[in-house]
Amino acid sequence: MMLGWSEKSTNWCSAGAWLTSTQGVFAMPAIVEFPHIVADAIEDFADLFPNQPQRQHFAEYLTGLIVAKNKTITGINGEFVDTTDQSCLNRFVTETPWDVDQLNAQRLELLQEDSATRYSDRGVIALDDVLIDHDGKLIDDVGWFWDHAEQRHKIAHDYLFVNYVCPSGKHYPLEFHRFKKRDQCEATGEEFQDHGVLFRQLVDWVCEREIPGDFTFDSYFSSAANLNHIHEQKNGQGESRAYVGDLKTNRKLEVRGKSIRADEFAASIVRENRKELRRGDDRQWYFTTTVRLPQVKHPVRIVLIWHNRRDQTLAKVLITNRTRWEINRILKTYRNRWTGTETFHRDGKQELGMGACQLRSGQGQTRHMHLVMLAYTILMRELKTSRAKEWALERLTTIGQACRAVANETLRTTLTWAMIQINENSRKPQHVIAQLGLI
Repeated sequence: MMLGWSEKSTNWCSAGAWLTSTQGVFAMPAIVEFPHIVADAIEDFADLFPNQPQRQHFAEYLTGLIVAKNKTITGINGEFVDTTDQSCLNRFVTETPWDVDQLNAQRLELLQEDSATRYSDRGVIALDDVLIDHDGKLIDDVGWFWDHAEQRHKIAHDYLFVNYVCPSGKHYPLEFHRFKKRDQCEATGEEFQDHGVLFRQLVDWVCEREIPGDFTFDSYFSSAANLNHIHEQKNGQGESRAYVGDLKTNRKLEVRGKSIRADEFAASIVRENRKELRRGDDRQWYFTTTVRLPQVKHPVRIVLIWHNRRDQTLAKVLITNRTRWEINRILKTYRNRWTGTETFHRDGKQELGMGACQLRSGQGQTRHMHLVMLAYTILMRELKTSRAKEWALERLTTIGQACRAVANETLRTTLTWAMIQINENSRKPQHVIAQLGLI
């Protein structure tokens, strides 16, 4: 559909973008109206913000996290036709009084209204840390960290997240802690808390709120202190809370009264005792038994996994305090570690500007992260519904697809507004172009 007019250097294309032919690049026109899911969020969270300007900035920030190309304060502020100076949005994130704990509690309450995102005894609680890159060294709590994936040191924040995976497959973050290095704590007079302490604090946070489910995590968090701490917590039936983690292959085991490394013990398992695992066309081999770990106060079940039956090298060592669980339940719980952590980390970084915030204050960074979590949540609620939402025009299955659908909705709204301005209100096209920030 064409608007029925053209200029020498600028055309409005049916593909839904402005094309500046002299530069050969596409530029999105400014937003004239909040998308449906953000309008709904304003209603759900309006009581947390004391006045209309704060609600306006709340909606602008959420919209910007979802659709803005540049997800900084300046970039988000520049996305709208009618907006205030960017310093107002900056103050909303860094100074004006609103409570992130209340925002988070209300976000999680909202998720309990839908059976697809409600807590369940069959839910999985995944914990992991993630590095968030930053360019500046003056941001509170940033430091040099080694990134194992990229094999280099980087300036970053180190966040530890606890996430929830529902039986429906939908998942979302619950809470987070930001790690602070020892020298930074000493400089400010704070007590240093290592990753193990932060991990146990998040476990306590979950248990205090009686959130059901089984914990899962990787080998970095499989210390005796962490395993004991989870086992000491009780579920609704008075049983120890369950966990499934993994172990490093050099971890010491106590087998039949003898201390032996996991990889050495695996080498003693003859191939006739290795059982087959099938998942689709993929095959692996496993052996499982109950052992003890030094300083762990309860027996554990380990699962040794090889890619091939004759392999000498282990592929994975899993551990659980549920010694009676069958193998498929152990594996299913552990697989949700990826679903619950890596997927959120990836989508948060790629789609929602998790690392885009360059505010120097710790409070600004914390508020930004809670707003990213909220943006993720309102998008997750729209995924895999029984039918396509009217505003989306298609059934959504991924966070990236949902972000593009929201962007397309805002573009359709802007196109409609521009046609009304030109065709009904008799405004000159160049004035509309200027108002939409396309010159």
